[in-house]
Amino acid sequence: MTPALAMTRPTRIDPLGAGALLVAVLAVCLAAGALIGLAAGDAGIGLGVGALVGVPAAVAAVIVRYRAT
Repeated sequence: MTPALAMTRPTRIDPLGAGALLVAVLAVCLAAGALIGLAAGDAGIGLGVGALVGVPAAVAAVIVRYRAT
């Protein structure tokens, strides 16, 4: 084993927690987008915008949560 590999510490990322956080943030963004779209007259467009905002927001939430581990 090389010294560089021996000095690394194992990560402690909880895959179930990360997945749940991804789904939760995405669901909140989808719901908010659908509600805003419904108020504006077209829930489908709002749902699409919620998805466009929700995917990067969900990934960013996981990165922020698990950055230090």
